[in-house]
Amino acid sequence: MLKTVETNRLRLRERTMEDMESCIEMDRDPEVVKYVPEIANLVTEPSANQEEHRKFVKERIETEYPKGMGYWIIEAKGENKDFIGWIMLIPIDTVGPKIEIGWRLKRKYWGKGYATEAAHAILRYAFDILEITEVVADIHQLNKGSMRVAEKIGLHNKDPLKNNNYIRYSTCKN
Repeated sequence: MLKTVETNRLRLRERTMEDMESCIEMDRDPEVVKYVPEIANLVTEPSANQEEHRKFVKERIETEYPKGMGYWIIEAKGENKDFIGWIMLIPIDTVGPKIEIGWRLKRKYWGKGYATEAAHAILRYAFDILEITEVVADIHQLNKGSMRVAEKIGLHNKDPLKNNNYIRYSTCKN
């Protein structure tokens, strides 16, 4: 079970199967998955495959990650607890050894600082609670929004990854 993390505006709690429909709905927005080709191919025509998309999300929810790692749902604090998106801290490509941070938010929540707030909290959790020494984020070279979030939380552009369109950002525990 993941520790619930709270910030001024957000509650980050473990993602469960009850969150499946919210995650599926968020992914169906082509702008949300624009820089995530493995999901974009499952949700956009003509190659849309709802069954494979559902299977992918289910597998990610059910995977057993190392202790203290996994996916958190980002929700607004307060009575309505709106689903904003999710944030993850997992071994890269689910196998490691490097630890990756990543996020996905519904488009209506972009530009409000939620991704930065959640990512900063999870990064602190990674360093202070889990005692991880380095965290990376692989971000598509055209995804300027995620690049800004990475930079705001102290990740630095390392190098383009070979043979794809991603740039690795990284930071180490201070």
